[in-house]
Amino acid sequence: MATITYADALNQALKEEMHRDSSIFVMGESIRRGVYGVTGGLWQEFGDNRVLDTPLSETGFMGAAVGAALLGMRPVVGSLSSFMYVAMDQFVNQVAKMKYMFGGQAKLPIVYRVGMTYGNNIAAHHSDRPHPMYMNVPGFKIVMPTTPYDAKGMMKTALRDSDPILFFEDNTLMGNRGEVPEGDYTVPFGVAEVKRQGTDVTIVALGGMVPHSLRVAEQLSQEGISVEVVDPRSLVPLDKQAILDSVAKTGRLVVVDPAHKTCSAASEICAMVAQEGFWSLQAPVQRVTSLMVHFPFSPALEKHVFPNEEKIAAAVKRTLE
Repeated sequence: MATITYADALNQALKEEMHRDSSIFVMGESIRRGVYGVTGGLWQEFGDNRVLDTPLSETGFMGAAVGAALLGMRPVVGSLSSFMYVAMDQFVNQVAKMKYMFGGQAKLPIVYRVGMTYGNNIAAHHSDRPHPMYMNVPGFKIVMPTTPYDAKGMMKTALRDSDPILFFEDNTLMGNRGEVPEGDYTVPFGVAEVKRQGTDVTIVALGGMVPHSLRVAEQLSQEGISVEVVDPRSLVPLDKQAILDSVAKTGRLVVVDPAHKTCSAASEICAMVAQEGFWSLQAPVQRVTSLMVHFPFSPALEKHVFPNEEKIAAAVKRTLE
């Protein structure tokens, strides 16, 4: 086992899979420069034909990936989450629907690497967390790994899949370190992981909210409150049974999601538990999400918008009142 960062884990997965499969190539803005370290060294190792810097045109290069995939290639497309809106027609009307529209004859093995860069004072045009928006569109697999181990294993799974995948990379995690096996391994989609065992309250945390939730769980243990933390790891498919099993044990649910509250992933998870696990609940479910406002540039204001440990702890205690 080696201890590496989240960014290095993604980099390793890309390099290893590009050596394994010559049909894989990467493209996007500033890819050759290795923004955040994820694509660092790929251009030097694999050359111009497999590492492509694109013009600033998401509609163009995200759509080009569709054609490449239909012809047998496996494109990996990098972009920031806020820029995906420019290519919504490509995503929603082409990528998500093409396999269905062609009766299963079309395969689109595309991995869209979606960087979420909220919480570091870059204002509204660069701070979106749109994963719930795409959960509403049939045809995508949507993953959100939170540790270096999961990042590498799930990227490898994504690069071997034949369906279009939105691979959300929470950039607040990029420098986090963790143990990663040196040999080949994969992490399956649709399998949640209990990051911490507990008996009083279940926290289901997404993306960068997992470390915050684990710290809250540790703090509350000093007050005699036992918190279980569940990381879904993938949103589509979602491991509903793992969440229901945890709630059956604790009787209480808090969902922490960096997205806005309305129609969030947190909303979907809460609705699922209310519908399928109602008799396990001993208290109303709680959602801890970003406020329904755009992210301000002001550091003083921004810190109040997205979930934090104080808000998570308060939600846990509300379920115990």
